[in-house]
Amino acid sequence: MIAALTAALAVMTAGVFYTVANPFTASAATTCSAAWSASKVYVGGDTAAHNGTEYRAKWWTQGEEPGTTGEWGVWESKGACGGGGEPTQTAGPTETPTEEPTGNPGQGGKINAAYFTEWGVYGRNYHVKNIVSSGSAEDLTHINYAFGNVKNGQCTLDDSYAAIDKAYTADQSVDGKADTWDQPLRGNFNQLLKLKQMYPDIKVVWSFGGWTYSGGFGQAAQNPAAFAESCYNLLHDARWNGLFDGIDIDWEYPNACGLTCDTSGTQAFTNLMSALRSKFGNELVTAAITADGTSGGKIDLGGYGTAAQYVDYYQVMTYDYFGAWDKDGPTAPHSPLNSFSGQPIAGFDGATAIAKLKSVGVPSSKLLLGFGYYGRGWTGVTQATPGGSATGAAPGTYEAGIEDYKVLVNKCPATGTVGGTAYAYCNGEWWSYDTPATIATKTAWANAQGLGGAFAWELSGDTSNGALVNAIAAGLD
Repeated sequence: MIAALTAALAVMTAGVFYTVANPFTASAATTCSAAWSASKVYVGGDTAAHNGTEYRAKWWTQGEEPGTTGEWGVWESKGACGGGGEPTQTAGPTETPTEEPTGNPGQGGKINAAYFTEWGVYGRNYHVKNIVSSGSAEDLTHINYAFGNVKNGQCTLDDSYAAIDKAYTADQSVDGKADTWDQPLRGNFNQLLKLKQMYPDIKVVWSFGGWTYSGGFGQAAQNPAAFAESCYNLLHDARWNGLFDGIDIDWEYPNACGLTCDTSGTQAFTNLMSALRSKFGNELVTAAITADGTSGGKIDLGGYGTAAQYVDYYQVMTYDYFGAWDKDGPTAPHSPLNSFSGQPIAGFDGATAIAKLKSVGVPSSKLLLGFGYYGRGWTGVTQATPGGSATGAAPGTYEAGIEDYKVLVNKCPATGTVGGTAYAYCNGEWWSYDTPATIATKTAWANAQGLGGAFAWELSGDTSNGALVNAIAAGLD
């Protein structure tokens, strides 16, 4: 399968996308469905007959002619058909069977999710194609698209240019085909639809809120049904209907303080998630939640236990515990799995947070362990081991005190481990971040705890060959 995919990617890189006849055709003719219509909308499972062959749609489509989209395309050939919608025709010979990418990575059905940021297409120059070219698409099960905004009690599209209008040239596009000026959908959404055609098992979930946009959830919680209705309508907009497999709520934080403070009460989050489940039915409803394991902290305040019945899973943000917002230190790892000697705040570690969430009634299988594809660091540090003093935030490419893993792995390689994660000391700077080795340790722990998998923030911080995404996939049972 890997060899077949590598060859396919090489073809796409050259700007050409070849179609291959589907080898899995039926030997006996079946009754034709209604004839395919270019103007009709078909969704996954719909059938249509065309040129004497029966086809089944794998996902939403309109105007894509059956028999021309290739084995990775939307139409799956079911073989020759007769009667019904079209006259019988003799099925021609098929080509040698070729494996197609399944997008079904990982093992044992565990989730390996990661965030793709809307704004990453600008300064970070990270595009949907990078998910494929890095090999990460082979290892991911879910992609969280971040972020939609929450305004006036409703889900809203944030950056429409990046999401639906930015034109991609052939060399930038997932499938090697350039956007045209008059096509109805461009941008990240169109690129993600193309990715899903190649990897139909990958789920794409639209995430709303985040640190910056969580201030709108308080108003949304006042009328959860209206909020859920607005979100459902946005996700199923006719221009991109079929792209999103569900919704992710990143409320930082219900009944507690993040960038802004919320006073909605302990039932607000539960009510919101209940309304979303009622509206979205069997589609994915997920949430990224606090990993504050302290007594009386954000887990206790948020109502996550009672809301768990309505979600498919929680993405527990077991990172950003410590950082250079405490400019004098002490230096401490931002994503410890376990408690450690000299820990500045007891309860600020992944194991404690997971245990606390279990204690309030969240099933292990609905908990995903969080990873950051970045490090946090200080400068003015003279002590190589954790617990040293500092003078401020270490310089970073985009923001002081934070740097991508792909930079740190070469600029300041790990020199030790603490609390189950790595740290690095170089040139007066002290950084902490996860490596493939610490990911192996953490995923082994997650497996032993019966967790549902793992997730990460965010894809552009990984190496060009997707080292961290791959490490998570390899580590999950």
